[in-house]
Amino acid sequence: MKLFAGLSLILSLPAVSQTNEDLPINKIQVIGSHNSYKQAIDTVLFSVFQRKDSVSVSKIDYEHIPITRQLDLGLRNLEIDVYPDDNGGKYAHPKGLDMAPGQKPYDPEGKMKQPGFKILHVPDLDFRSHYLTLIDCLEDLRKWSDANPDHSPIFVTLEVKGPLAQGSGVAAAVQGVSAKNFDELDKILMDNLGKDHIITPDMVRGKHENLESAVLQNDWPTLKNSKGRYLFILDDSGAKRDLYVAGHPSLTGRTMFVNAAPGTPEAGMMIRNNPRAAEIKDLVKKGYIIRTRADSDTREARVNDRSSFEAACNSGAQIITTDYYMKSTHFKSDYSVSFEGGTYFRPNPLF
Repeated sequence: MKLFAGLSLILSLPAVSQTNEDLPINKIQVIGSHNSYKQAIDTVLFSVFQRKDSVSVSKIDYEHIPITRQLDLGLRNLEIDVYPDDNGGKYAHPKGLDMAPGQKPYDPEGKMKQPGFKILHVPDLDFRSHYLTLIDCLEDLRKWSDANPDHSPIFVTLEVKGPLAQGSGVAAAVQGVSAKNFDELDKILMDNLGKDHIITPDMVRGKHENLESAVLQNDWPTLKNSKGRYLFILDDSGAKRDLYVAGHPSLTGRTMFVNAAPGTPEAGMMIRNNPRAAEIKDLVKKGYIIRTRADSDTREARVNDRSSFEAACNSGAQIITTDYYMKSTHFKSDYSVSFEGGTYFRPNPLF
């Protein structure tokens, strides 16, 4: 594994070094991971799920190497799911632990009992993660960036999971995601990575009327000015997105971009999961940064179908996510995705 990682890193360097550093970041194309934090379901528990519903559990039968190793390989997109846990302990004892004896220990340090954002896929069922808390993840990202100060920009899709809070006050905080959670999330990102490690909507908007105006005029920062930085996009196109935008027109003062519709002041980065969507190419040409997917639910990997990945490449979407930048170790398949030469970064062919 170490040999493979080192070889892939060496192979990826020429593509980066040959890229014009004056290229704006909307004119590159990168491959990254989906649910980047995910560890495999414990084999004992997986067997229980398999007996109950083999089809459904097959869709989450994958795992990832540690996030910093993904970055070492050259991946330049991460996807992180966070759950607010204002009082601590909400996800400390998943029900799955009681469904099958003999599983490896979970959270021996008691981190899930502390307040703060937790990282996991599906509560009670698919809960094992390389990082239990968002802060632990951000600390490693900061250390990795400090050790690799000239790295190309890393996009991070961040989904805040859980129902939206209803009402106000303490009851709302207990029930679901609140405006306060989003304010806290912005602060945590900034406090743990630092402003020198983040590209914010304010930086892109500059003196333009709004964020979309800057984007449509191709005013994204260049690769040279984006070294060592992360861009966050909130993965929601409904009520949570609207809550995050509320009081922050054109995302003024916010840390993350949002999945906003074209024609709105906040439009800059967008998520289009279907790589065959005809609109992607048009959106990219206009200046928006689009994230799409090469595969999902292990389908493509099981039948070695690269057509969705090829569609994603041809669409010009700047960010392509996959569960298989390396071959699966859970079932036999030759499926994996990378650009020519085994790289995960290249100039965008659409330009």
